[in-house]
Amino acid sequence: MPAAESHLLPVYSPPEQTFVRGEGCWIWDDKGERYLDCIAGIAVDALGHAPPVLVKALTEQANKLWHTSNMFKIKGQEELAAKYCAHSFADVVFFTNSGTEAIECALKTVRKYHSANGNPERVDIIGFQGSFHGRSYAAINASGNPNYLEGFGPRLPAFAQAPFGDIEAVKNLVGPTTAGIIVEPVQGEGGVRAAPDGFLRALRKLADENGLLLIFDEVQSGAGRTGKLWAHEWEGVAPDVMAVAKGVGGGFPMGAMLATREAAKGMVKGVHGTTFGGNPLAMAVGNACFDELSKPQFLERVRAASNRLGQALEGLKDRHPDLVAETRGKGLLRGLKLKIDPKGIQAKLRDRKVLVGVAGDNVLRLAPPLIIEDAQLSQAIDAIDAVLAEQMAEAGA
Repeated sequence: MPAAESHLLPVYSPPEQTFVRGEGCWIWDDKGERYLDCIAGIAVDALGHAPPVLVKALTEQANKLWHTSNMFKIKGQEELAAKYCAHSFADVVFFTNSGTEAIECALKTVRKYHSANGNPERVDIIGFQGSFHGRSYAAINASGNPNYLEGFGPRLPAFAQAPFGDIEAVKNLVGPTTAGIIVEPVQGEGGVRAAPDGFLRALRKLADENGLLLIFDEVQSGAGRTGKLWAHEWEGVAPDVMAVAKGVGGGFPMGAMLATREAAKGMVKGVHGTTFGGNPLAMAVGNACFDELSKPQFLERVRAASNRLGQALEGLKDRHPDLVAETRGKGLLRGLKLKIDPKGIQAKLRDRKVLVGVAGDNVLRLAPPLIIEDAQLSQAIDAIDAVLAEQMAEAGA
């Protein structure tokens, strides 16, 4: 076997750097080089890398108990579920290991609701073009990107997508077998697109008028990412079911499905479960993380940083109109839609020791830790500015 041959399934294409240590918004590779992290593990490291409050919670729990499975009551589950419900529309919570699992539970909950009401034929789920809900088979069928389905056999029935933001198109898809609607308040993978003003409220009205359940996928936009605990709060509207993950664990793998008691009426003993979801380690970290994220002063600081970042990105668009088509997103989930492939810009920023992401529709994505400081934001913006200027100079050479 050649020395360079890997035993890993080749589904990722990472750069050459291997990161070994992090602190706050900084991360170091195995050569000792320091980088400013403006992607935070794709909106996961909400409190930065190795935040002391989470390290303490994890270490203390790791010295006590790791796993029992949900055969037994798990310390911390009731506590965290109560916190989630006190700070949201929800009455009940199911803990998972990831966003995809939370989405699976949400989809099952919606269909089971109608079955419990004597309408088992109501199974259709309406989603949106450009959406992303995870990598499981149901999730890629609910998502609005046909590339994720290629080669995996026929599409599952009872999933349809409308153009994002087009309420009339959604209305045209509603029928007697429709069960619910699933939407991201801010599309992440699809190009960092925030739902148009009023769209979530229009979906809520449509769902109520037709007896549908409304699912908000807040896996990426939740956990304080937009400056409110949940992104849908900006619209003054609530779902029946919500999926969360990423930032709620602050870097530890965990997620959850939240629902009203009515929406979850069909989810009774034995119809769903998980071996690892809500394990003692996750609950210790999740409780500690939520206690920080839910502080009003923390969210106020995120809003201030969000405003600064949004204004700075608008400035980049004004200075580089030949490269930047528009700015997108909300809070500290932002994007620059470029007129070129963003991967080259991403690589040049990495050379300048600034880490960013990319998303669909030629978008350069920024999702830094929510604790990012003004000086760090300025460093990131200055680096992007310099790289865009360099790109223009090369194009004109």
